[in-house]
Amino acid sequence: MNDGREERASGAAETGAGLAGSPFRVDRDRIAASPFFARLAGVTQVVSPNGAGLLLHNRLTHSLQVAQVARAIAERLGEESGPVVEKLGGCDPDVVEAAALAHDLGHPPFGHLGEQVLDRLARERLGLADGFEGNAQSFRIITTIDLHGPGRTGLGLTAAVRAAVLKYPWARRGYPDPHPSEAELPPRGGGPLPGVPDSGSAKFSAYVTELGELRTARAPFPVTPWQQTVEAAVMDTADDIAYAIHDVEDFHRVGVLQQAGVASELRGWERSAEPGPTAGPGAALERLRRRLAERDVWVYSDDAFAAAVSRVRAELVDGLLAVPFDGSMAAERAVAEFSARWTSRLVGGIRVLEEPPVRAAHVALGEAQWHEVAVLKFVHQQFVLRRADLASHQRGQATVVTGLVGALHDWLADGRSPDAPGLPPRLHDLVELARGEYAALAEEGVVKAAQVGDLARGRAVIDYVASLTDAQAGALLDVLTGRSARLWTDAMAL
Repeated sequence: MNDGREERASGAAETGAGLAGSPFRVDRDRIAASPFFARLAGVTQVVSPNGAGLLLHNRLTHSLQVAQVARAIAERLGEESGPVVEKLGGCDPDVVEAAALAHDLGHPPFGHLGEQVLDRLARERLGLADGFEGNAQSFRIITTIDLHGPGRTGLGLTAAVRAAVLKYPWARRGYPDPHPSEAELPPRGGGPLPGVPDSGSAKFSAYVTELGELRTARAPFPVTPWQQTVEAAVMDTADDIAYAIHDVEDFHRVGVLQQAGVASELRGWERSAEPGPTAGPGAALERLRRRLAERDVWVYSDDAFAAAVSRVRAELVDGLLAVPFDGSMAAERAVAEFSARWTSRLVGGIRVLEEPPVRAAHVALGEAQWHEVAVLKFVHQQFVLRRADLASHQRGQATVVTGLVGALHDWLADGRSPDAPGLPPRLHDLVELARGEYAALAEEGVVKAAQVGDLARGRAVIDYVASLTDAQAGALLDVLTGRSARLWTDAMAL
């Protein structure tokens, strides 16, 4: 019987002399050597890495941690669930590590804030129906934009690694049919944007320009249209684990995550009678509980939620946050032990589901661990992401992204005049790349021929801005608005 190994490795380019190992390991090394990967050191995880020297995770360190956790999960599955996993398409540690390294390549400057602003501008100003999405941008980079593989475009990765990057294996609209955004209970990420019912899926992993690559990559795998491959599910779960643990660590280190506020919320909920409080301490946590109970009936349990709150309160509130971080070796040890203990616990709860419900995947956290991750994420979102000082900082970042898109799009419009100043070479190249893609789609009747030029310019601007670091974005806006006098330094951002 064909075990699928050749199909999983299909699409791999020649590795070249001197490169040894499986094609999946070559994929991993090729991603790690990409300048798009190196760029992640200057891209926000939650708070911009620029500024006063705060030692916070960035997208690069986050990706490395996701890769570490993903490999640990894959190795554990190989030991404990080998036959079942093989039946579902296989789980190679090198594949999941490569996918983890690649999963955030498409994140724009300023992280999720930049992602939201670019999506709105792409749809509303540039006329791109599928807008912008970080996961789809990552897939576009590895298949189309990055030129550091042996071929003319993309990295020349195997089908297995390309499929493992697809956390949301559908387009914003139309593919597959039926589309997840039309479902009464869509898969996670498959529903529309909040408040925009006709927007297609909020999360998706391929633009219309890369749909052929998505289909080809997933063809060898025995998964339904809305389901991740096993390796994609491992990468996605590892991403959840790393996010839940390490962002909490970051904001304990810098003194933003205060024990009193977290303790009040968790204890306020624990002390309340059923149903939970609707105002005051514990009310926000009760709103989370109700959302989980409504959307995730496949795993949600009142008892498991209460146990998760109790565990997080004991280990985070009464443990890690009980002593302010002072930079001492003892404080660092406490953070390291918290991280190691939680990582081990969460990885140890991984299970394989042969027939998962629509909001789950073939690889999922156990019931207790799933609730614990939800509560840890809540702490981060409630006590960091909703801070007024962070919100005002992000408004400024949104202004930078908006200004860049407008200035570059205007420049492209001027560039159609014979006496216009020369475009940045990379922006010009991205326009020509997108023009070829949309011209091919026009021949297939996917877009109108009259739209090709406008769509190409819009996609090129999005590709260009999304490829910048936080610092490059600020410097480039200074150049384009005349605020920089450092011609031969800041202008290199072009």
